[in-house]
Amino acid sequence: MASSKLARGVLHQTCANVRRFYSSRPASTTARQGLRATPTAIGVCRVTDRHNSNSDRSCPKASFRSSFLPPASLCLHTYSTKNSRTAGAAMAAAVVASTAVADGQSSTNPLLADTQFPLFDKVAADDVVPGMKQLLAELETDFAKLEKSVKPTWEGLVEPLERLTDRLQCSWGTVSHLKSVKDTEALRSAYEEIQPLVVDLSLKLGQSRPLYEAFLALKAKKGSSMTEAQLRVVDAAIKEAELNGVGLEGEAKEKFNEIEQELSKLSTKFSNNLLDSTKAFTHMITDPKHVEGLPASARGLLAQQAKARGHEAATAEEGPWCVTLDMPAYLPVMQHATYRPLREKVYYAFISRASSGETDNTPIIQRILTLRKQRAELLGYPNHAEVSLATKMATLPEANELLEDLRKASYDAAAADLAQVKKFAAQQGVEGELRHWDMGFWSERLKESLFELKEEDTRPYFALPAVMDGLYSLATRLFGVTITRVDGMAPVWDGSVMFFQVSSAAGEPLAYFYLDPYSRPAEKRGGAWMDEVKGRSKLFAMDGQAVRLPVAHMVCNQSPPIGDQPSLMTFREVETLFHEFGHALQHMLTTQEEGMCSGIRGVEWDAVELPSQFMENWCYHKPTLMGMAKHFENGETMPDELYNKLVQARTFRAGSNMLRQLHFSKLDLDLHSRFDPSGTKSIYDLERDLAATTTVMPPLPEDRFLCGFGHIFAGGYSAGYYSYKWAEVLSADAFSAFEDAGLDDEAKVQSIGRKFRDTVLAMGGGKPPAQVFQEFRGRAPSTEPLLRHSGLAVTAAASKL
Repeated sequence: MASSKLARGVLHQTCANVRRFYSSRPASTTARQGLRATPTAIGVCRVTDRHNSNSDRSCPKASFRSSFLPPASLCLHTYSTKNSRTAGAAMAAAVVASTAVADGQSSTNPLLADTQFPLFDKVAADDVVPGMKQLLAELETDFAKLEKSVKPTWEGLVEPLERLTDRLQCSWGTVSHLKSVKDTEALRSAYEEIQPLVVDLSLKLGQSRPLYEAFLALKAKKGSSMTEAQLRVVDAAIKEAELNGVGLEGEAKEKFNEIEQELSKLSTKFSNNLLDSTKAFTHMITDPKHVEGLPASARGLLAQQAKARGHEAATAEEGPWCVTLDMPAYLPVMQHATYRPLREKVYYAFISRASSGETDNTPIIQRILTLRKQRAELLGYPNHAEVSLATKMATLPEANELLEDLRKASYDAAAADLAQVKKFAAQQGVEGELRHWDMGFWSERLKESLFELKEEDTRPYFALPAVMDGLYSLATRLFGVTITRVDGMAPVWDGSVMFFQVSSAAGEPLAYFYLDPYSRPAEKRGGAWMDEVKGRSKLFAMDGQAVRLPVAHMVCNQSPPIGDQPSLMTFREVETLFHEFGHALQHMLTTQEEGMCSGIRGVEWDAVELPSQFMENWCYHKPTLMGMAKHFENGETMPDELYNKLVQARTFRAGSNMLRQLHFSKLDLDLHSRFDPSGTKSIYDLERDLAATTTVMPPLPEDRFLCGFGHIFAGGYSAGYYSYKWAEVLSADAFSAFEDAGLDDEAKVQSIGRKFRDTVLAMGGGKPPAQVFQEFRGRAPSTEPLLRHSGLAVTAAASKL
């Protein structure tokens, strides 16, 4: 993987918000034993949770490309739960005074209001169709005028195009976001009515010959005064136009557009099926024996879910208890329930989601793969994988090479993990073979035995308010920013949503973000992601400001408060919050002023997970962890002994965890490069064949993981799931810069933190990511830190990216 290779622009899809569904984080390594994962990308990214890959985090979106849209001091920050509402109220009046409505007609529809922050509390399903139709009509008119008057200059081409697409992103992004967090039948219906119209306009933009030729002319100008960032925008626009079919004519163009429209609908249908099938499963338990082994927090949550379904007298001690397939309920059952038939029942329900009846995603997957292959051939590519990687850092051979190198390094360790769990279970009296629904349970018991560590022992130390304090203090130390909670400054979509301002050390506002932390399975999609609301851009600067400040969403699905207790987080939920905050930081701390390459915009897809995965490393940094690990009842710091156990358990089953991610990544690439949708083999045949080399415990015949793999069928990761591992190499190496300097040397940590801010976080898509990494690290990346952090043997010569 040559680090000197020029980066190639990023996949920016125009129909949803900036979502890194990771997503975001990648699918969990214990997925088939209990966890899985998903994403999207209209401007930039939906970011997802790697610990939960089967949950659909991606907002349904069109599959077309558009390079025009968005897929720190030593003092303590001013974040304060106590005074947050007062601060927000004090600032709200200024915000209201500074907002303006575009025109009289738009003022009657909150979706079209030209305000600093979207009117999330005002937008209703009934506003979507009339509002979006009005907006799309206006944009069609503006687009026609631009095509007639376009000039091959930045002011005559790029700026008017950014103005046009920004209006679409802001309004349609609001709709897409609400569909993800406040889904209703009415909103779903309105979304599906408007989606084809959005795709149609986006295709016109992407296939415009006048705009394409103007970009070519702008690039060819001699003596151009364009900056490096502007040149990157132009190059990306040209490449994306070509991948959008700008060179197609007649029947080929018509066929291409038909494929795009159908793929858009199929993506939405896939996502809806997964959500509906997940919601459809509930299992009510009345026998206390069936919940034996479950921690008190899990029993409390299941009782709370039973209350929500009409069992008003439900208690954690007496029940009844309601099991669902959302992660905060599902995982404790698979990891702790001693009643084996319960684990079996819930496991089968989970692995078969969206695989039968009206919500069966199998024919949808087949059709998506067929259409993607046809689209690639229309564009002159042999397969969809080659199309996808045309705008990424890696080539297909390079991506496969990395996956194979990591597979070789992890396979034997994964096999040893399995043998160790089997041996331990046998020692505890288990007879016969362990089944898939046993692995999560006995792995957890083994971890408890080896490290004397139970998840319930750490939960009381990870109350959400304390974790946020610790996270924001870290941002202050590393990046010189302060974070203040300002509830009331911006409208929100749910009463549990928090709003924050990010400021410089001098107190100057830099950005804003929403945090929606809790699971709401009846209306909110699973997983965790970061969304762009608005991007930094000098073109949209308000009066008295040099640039429009960026705004982000952070959405999680962690355990909600139970009774009078705050949300007590698992350590994995702590890591997830740090992960999503890393994405948000790259969006918010960008210094790029060109809107089309600020923040995550324009960053190659296989590099965008660098900041998010980088932030996870700090969860194991003792000063950071101990600074936030305070007992929710008495404020006492986590004991050193408990911290040491967490660190020791970090590499537990590292081989299995690595191999699981490699299986998902290789499966994705094979489906989009080697699989023949018209052949005799099914998608499940291909997965079973692959599992021979990428799993040590092959999936069950009934396993339908692919029917829930929203990352690649309802998000932006098709032929791109490998990006998690590619970027993890970068992030591990980036963190090793702090290790090399000495994590105990506060002055050096702060100095390197500022350098990370000024390179990785600041430069956005205005510079190739390989070059950005080189500027930060002083050399090309190495896989050695990743393998070392994972506890896996390092090969004689660590390969280079």
